[in-house]
Amino acid sequence: MKPAPFDYFAPTTLEEALGLLKQYGSDARVIAGGQSLVPMLALRLARPEVIVDLNRVAALAGIAEDGESLRIGAMTRQARALASPLVHEKLPLLRHGLENVGHPPTRARGTLGGSIAHADPAAETPMVMLAYRATMVLAGGAGERAVPADEFTLGTFDTCIAEGEILKEIVVEVRPDEGTGFFELSRRRGDFAMASAAARMRLDAAGTCIEAHLMIGAVAPVPLRCDAVAEALVGAIPTEVRIREAVRLIDLDAFEFDNPEISLAYRRHIAPVLARRALMQAASRAGDLRQ
Repeated sequence: MKPAPFDYFAPTTLEEALGLLKQYGSDARVIAGGQSLVPMLALRLARPEVIVDLNRVAALAGIAEDGESLRIGAMTRQARALASPLVHEKLPLLRHGLENVGHPPTRARGTLGGSIAHADPAAETPMVMLAYRATMVLAGGAGERAVPADEFTLGTFDTCIAEGEILKEIVVEVRPDEGTGFFELSRRRGDFAMASAAARMRLDAAGTCIEAHLMIGAVAPVPLRCDAVAEALVGAIPTEVRIREAVRLIDLDAFEFDNPEISLAYRRHIAPVLARRALMQAASRAGDLRQ
């Protein structure tokens, strides 16, 4: 099929883009890399009257250090982030997540902000940003506002971005003293995840866990933060036995997705396995930092 007719604008500044959104209101849709919206347009699942293309807004792309944080422009290509020395050094969990996103051609076009704003429950980037407790900076006619990642995604394909707003950048605090782990299961390399897990961990000089984070994706409308698991690890040496015990605290009742291709029962079986592997990987890498 072909898209329904629409008017197309390609602004070169953020101010111009915001002006177009204000002018056309709910009739307008923003396009970033187009990896999600273009197929929806072709199938006429989305029928906006106006498309505002952000690809010429240079100010929305780039990765820069800002004190103890990294600022990542929403229009930064996934491939650029994956190749970035700053991401490799400062945000290894983002690198591991991006390695599992689609294929080189899709990463060459797809953007970090586009994936986050699309809010696909199986997407890697939104889960990673939740694991990092990142901050989303939204720009609108009234100025900018900062939204914690935990408050940004509201459900499947649903975020707190209001009419007339654009996701401008993502701010992530850098923690050089932590180990990270990422595992996902998909039918084929580059396919959507059937389940995924992202972990962060910090150890003290004695090898005791002093901070842990665990996220599980592709099992519910919003990636699940497993605080009970993390709390069970803090204050203990994260041995394989201890981690196995901790992942038993995953709230399997919070899993919602169930379909003929990937059953709820299978997701409940595989997600704890991925969580255990991600935590063990994070613990191992955190241990390496102590040497």
